Order: sequence, then structure tokens, then C-alpha cells
Amino acid sequence: MAMKLGIITEPDVESAKWAAGKGLHYLEYCYNGGSDLAVLESRIPALKKAYADYDLHLGALGRWNEKKIAPDGTLLEEGVQNTKRLIDIAAELGAPVFNTGVNYVETLSMLDNLNAAVKFLRLAVDYGKQKGVKVAVYNCDWCNYIREPATWRIVLEAVPELGIKFDPSHCINVHHGDVLAEVHEFGARIYHFHIKGTLNIDGRHVDDPPAGLDATNWPAILGLLYAQQYDGMLSIEPHSATWRGEMGDWGVDYTIQYISNMLYKG
Repeated sequence: MAMKLGIITEPDVESAKWAAGKGLHYLEYCYNGGSDLAVLESRIPALKKAYADYDLHLGALGRWNEKKIAPDGTLLEEGVQNTKRLIDIAAELGAPVFNTGVNYVETLSMLDNLNAAVKFLRLAVDYGKQKGVKVAVYNCDWCNYIREPATWRIVLEAVPELGIKFDPSHCINVHHGDVLAEVHEFGARIYHFHIKGTLNIDGRHVDDPPAGLDATNWPAILGLLYAQQYDGMLSIEPHSATWRGEMGDWGVDYTIQYISNMLYKG
């Protein structure tokens, strides 16, 4: 069992080369709502060549901030088709996981919202199975409400092959949850994991410094992931406005060393 350390980058050759220079072999792309899928599709040949040249792999592809459910509870065709195209791209680039979310419609009841979410996620999971790509729902609130235990217990039961993209900072900052309890309960359904530091004081969010310079209990989290036999990607997400430029580059190096020291290499 070996977890794979990587990083979120832009989907281009220069970013791939940069990550390889850090000694990393895994990438993640977050190709969010509003981004033109044709641009990403056009880069596929160059990206595949870069992966071969620099011994890289795409660990996950995702799309945040895109609506899937219409005001009347039906599926939005654009959201469905974009999801399928992105799963196709993930398959072409060798990514084992596609991350997505489901928007909440305020005019509908919770029951109707959950039924709509299950319908979309079943469709995405079934399409992903055809392409050899697993689908996970991210635990961020960016156009998504399937992000915490209350909704996971319902939706994950209804869609047994759906997974979770877990980011401890969202658990801490969005619904003030218990990170260790959530990883313990749902660890078997985690398909992808973000390494993003966060720092709060008296319940107030201060910054998202590099992991290892924050308040998150990373050793305990990694210990639980080992207990759950997680062997997926640990994806570093530089997020802070403070840590940019040369300082941000140093922060990435720090996190790589910090997390690498907790990874079993046997």
C-alpha cells in the first residue's frame, strides 16, 4: 500500500515540468466551471508527451463550480455533457478519478434535492465505469452540498460506487466538522485527498499556510488513511494569498518534505 504524493497544477506542459522538478510524479487538474473544455482537449497530445518525458501521471481531474440541477429539479444538459466530456478526458490522460459536485436548489425540498443529486451522480458513476474512471464528490461548498456526513450517509448508500474527494480544510472551515471522525467513518469511500493547510484562531479563519505550518493534525490523518488502506493520491493544494512567488515555492518544498516523511516507502 503506497499513497502517492502530487500537486494541483495548471494543465500545461510548463507546469508539468515544474512539478517534475520538485521530484513529484502525480498531478491534479481542477478545470472549473467556465473553463473551455475544447482548450483542454486540444492539449491532450502535448500533455501525454510531457507525462512520458517527465515520468508523470494524472491522479485526478475535477470540475468545481458548475451547476448540474435546474430550478425544477431536472438535470441540466450542459452540466451532464461537460461531465461526460471531462470523464472522457480523464480516461484519455490516464486519471483514475474525476471529482464533481451537485448544486442545491433553494426552491426545492431537501428530499427533491437529494433525489436529483442521486440521479446525476448515478449517471456520472455509470458513465465513468464505462471509461475506467471512478467518480468522487468533493467536500467543498463551491456549487455543492454533498459535502458532509449527513448527506454522505444518504447519497453514498444510494450510489454505492461513488467516492469522496476529501479536503480537511473544508471540513474545518465550511461545516466545522471533526476531521478525524469523518476520515474514520468514510475513509473507505475516499478516492482522492487534498493536502491543504489551514489555520484558525478562536474559530476565525486566519490563513491557509503550507501543510506542516498550519494547525491540522496531519500525522493523525495520515495514520487513519493507513488504517483505511488508502492508496490514492495526496494532492498538495497551494491556496494562501500570503504564500506566493518565491515564498510560495519554498512552502511547496516544505510540504513535500513534511508529508514525504510520513509516507511508507516499503
